[in-house]
Amino acid sequence: MPDINDAMVISAYGLRAQGERTRVISENIANSGTAPLTPDGEPYARKVITFKNQMDRDMGHRTVRVEDIADDRRSEFPLKYMPDHPGANDAGYVQMPNVNILIEMNDMREAQRSYEANLGMIEQSRSMILRTVDLLR
Repeated sequence: MPDINDAMVISAYGLRAQGERTRVISENIANSGTAPLTPDGEPYARKVITFKNQMDRDMGHRTVRVEDIADDRRSEFPLKYMPDHPGANDAGYVQMPNVNILIEMNDMREAQRSYEANLGMIEQSRSMILRTVDLLR
């Protein structure tokens, strides 16, 4: 059975994972308009993050960790007509990043809510510890 300290450590792993997720999403948003400088170059590829449950043998509980940060190669790079751009092909089209701002903003909201939930758990655990200390006085 987990104790209060274990709950805080588990939530701290969650905070770390969601913080990394927020960083990846921010990188995607920042590079959403980054086009290649040559016609044969590739645009910025959206990054996706995957998590895994990992057993923490010291605590005897599962924690969340970042498993991988990889390029999203399943979605297509959209073409945008920009004949004056140095990365335009013969037809005047430039491959743009496969970043959809709407999806990224929704992912960011979800990551923020998960981060806040983990932070709330840490605050509750801390409050319980302080109340216990007050009772013991």
